Amino acid sequence: MSNNALISLRDIRRTYQMGGETLHALDGVDIDIMANDYVAIIGSSGSGKSTLMNIIGALDTPSQGQYLLEGDSVGEMTGTELARVRNHKIGFIFQSFNLLPRVDALHNVMQPLVYQRVSYKKRKLRAQAMLERVGLGKRMGHQPNELSGGQRQRVAIARALVTNPSILLADEPTGNLDSATSHDILNLFDELQREGQTIIMVTHEPDIADRCHRQIRLTDGKVVSDIRTAVEAGAEGVVC
Repeated sequence: MSNNALISLRDIRRTYQMGGETLHALDGVDIDIMANDYVAIIGSSGSGKSTLMNIIGALDTPSQGQYLLEGDSVGEMTGTELARVRNHKIGFIFQSFNLLPRVDALHNVMQPLVYQRVSYKKRKLRAQAMLERVGLGKRMGHQPNELSGGQRQRVAIARALVTNPSILLADEPTGNLDSATSHDILNLFDELQREGQTIIMVTHEPDIADRCHRQIRLTDGKVVSDIRTAVEAGAEGVVC
């Protein structure tokens, strides 16, 4: 494993039993992800990309293999330690936003800080600053049903970032948005990466993957390609 990797996965396997049959969702995955990487995990439905995302996010555990996060073995962590990883080191962004429907944008963004036992005053200040950062300074008092899809996704991004995580995980983050709004959200991801954020995005859309600096393609639970793209290289074509 790379000593400098933020994430190191070795021989990661995830199997499920379905009707007496063994399903290999992940079948020997080896990946290193460095700090400030901008990664797209791509593949068709059933390729294993969502399972991989769940394991990286400590929402699921592999059947076999080793996962090191910042040098620590995730497989050896207790439930309390895993909860701390999810709340302190990883920010999650979902296609369906997953916002609290009867709570305004400000309090949605404040919510993760409750679990960190941050004082109300500090929670509010940090949430306000993050909503300003994503361009929603004038929408803090609006509930999700009073916001457009793009604005709701910006709230979700602010909520993911408010804990200052090491990793931002985005699962089909533009799947419910129109093309113009998707472009705006992806521009925001680009800005965050330039500022030092590590971003891992699951997508099945080639044009979205092309915005990332690295593309990891899965087929039948295996990594079949892992390339650095021309976006990072600053030239046309693809470089390894």
